[in-house]
Amino acid sequence: MKEFQRFDMKKPPVRTKWYLRPLTYLLSLPAVIKHKTIITKNGTESLKPPYVLLCNHNAFMDFKVATKAIFPARANYVVAIDGFIGREKLLRDVGCICKRKFTNDLTLIRQLKKVIQNGDVAVLYPEARYSLCGTTAVLPSSLGKFCKMMDVPVVSLICHGHHVNSPFWNLHDRKVAPTEAEMTLLFSREDLKKYSDDEINSKIVDSFQYDDYAWQKERGIRIKYNKRAEGLHSVLYQCPHCGKEYDMRSEGAKLICGACGKSWSLTELGELCADYGETEFSHIPDWYEWERANVRKEVREGTYSSGKLKVKVQSLPNAKRFICLGEGTLVHDMNGFAVRVTDKDGDEHEMIKTPASLYSCHIEYNYLGKHGDCVDLNTLEDTWYVYPYGNDFSVTKMALATEELYYLHRELIGRPCKPGLA
Repeated sequence: MKEFQRFDMKKPPVRTKWYLRPLTYLLSLPAVIKHKTIITKNGTESLKPPYVLLCNHNAFMDFKVATKAIFPARANYVVAIDGFIGREKLLRDVGCICKRKFTNDLTLIRQLKKVIQNGDVAVLYPEARYSLCGTTAVLPSSLGKFCKMMDVPVVSLICHGHHVNSPFWNLHDRKVAPTEAEMTLLFSREDLKKYSDDEINSKIVDSFQYDDYAWQKERGIRIKYNKRAEGLHSVLYQCPHCGKEYDMRSEGAKLICGACGKSWSLTELGELCADYGETEFSHIPDWYEWERANVRKEVREGTYSSGKLKVKVQSLPNAKRFICLGEGTLVHDMNGFAVRVTDKDGDEHEMIKTPASLYSCHIEYNYLGKHGDCVDLNTLEDTWYVYPYGNDFSVTKMALATEELYYLHRELIGRPCKPGLA
C-alpha cells in the first residue's frame, strides 16, 4: 500500500468559486421545489456569515436543503472521502472539505477555523452518517469545545421527511411532500462565552431530537410506493416474535421472518402491523431500540462476538478509486474490531479498532447496489470497506455494538457518556 498516493487532507479549504455559487443553488432548487420543502427560520432571518451550521443527516437531499437555506452565503461542507471518488477537483471547488469518518482529525479543526476566518459558513453533519431509522444518531462530545473555538454564532438545520422519502436502506425516491426544515440560532457569540462546554452540548443534543416516522404519522403523509418495505430487514435484523437473528427478509410492503414465518406489513403511514397475532412494534425506531437493548445485554454480559467472518477488503487511500486489498477475516467482539487481510503479493495488513478508539462506525447496505453490506473503518491515512461473506451477520448489529462497547468502556474508566453524546 505504500506506493499509493494518499489524499491530501491538509490542503486548505477552497472558497466556492464565484461561478459555481449560483450553479450549486440551481442544482439544489429542483429537489426543494419537487418536495415543496418548507424552511422555517428561527432567529436566523438576518444572520450573516461567518457562522457554524450543524445539520442532521438522513439523505443526500440534506445538502440541497442546506444550500437553499443559506444562499447566497458561501459555505464549506465537511464530506466523507468516498464522496470525493472521481470528482475531487469539483468537490474542492464547490467548497467541500474531506474527512475520514470517526477519526480524531485536528487538521479538520484548522481548516474549519480558516473557513470562519474567510467569513463563510462552516457546514457540519455531526452524526457523521445517515440515520438508520430516521432518528437521532449519537453526537460527539467535542461539539461544545469546537463551537467555543470557532467563536461565531452556531445554527442548527434539522430536516424532516428526508428519511421516509429515501431511507438509507432503500434509496428509492418516494416523492414525499411537503418536507420541512427548521434553521435555528442556537448560540450567539455572547452565548458561547457564557455557557460551558457541557451546557452547549446539552442544547445541541436537545435541538437534534427528531423522529421521521413520528413526523410522517403526525402529518398524515401516505407513501404509496409498493416496495416501501424492501430493504428494511437490513435494519430490523432480529425477529421480536421468535428472537432469531439474521433471518429476516423483506418483499414489497412486507417484513418476514424466515425462521418462524411471522410477517408484518408496512402501512402507507409508515407503521408496522403484524399480519397475524400481536404487533410487537408498530413504530420502526422502537424495534431498532429493542435490538440495541439486546446488544447492550450481550456487551454487559461480556458475550458479544460476531465470530470470525471471512471478508473482502477494499482500500480508499485517495479519491481516485477503491483498491482491492485482498481477502481475510473480521472479528468484532469485546475487544473491538480486528480485520486481517493478505494482499495479492502475500503481504499481511491489519486494522485494529479498540472500543476506546471508536464511539460509532459507518456501515453500508449493499454498497452502490452491487457490493453487499459492509463496515467502513478508518485511520487518518486510509479507509477500509470491509465486506463479510455469507448471511450469518448484521452490519447494523456491529454498529450498535460499537456504540455499546464504547459506552461500557467509558463507564469502566469512570467517565460515563452523557445522554446523546459520545
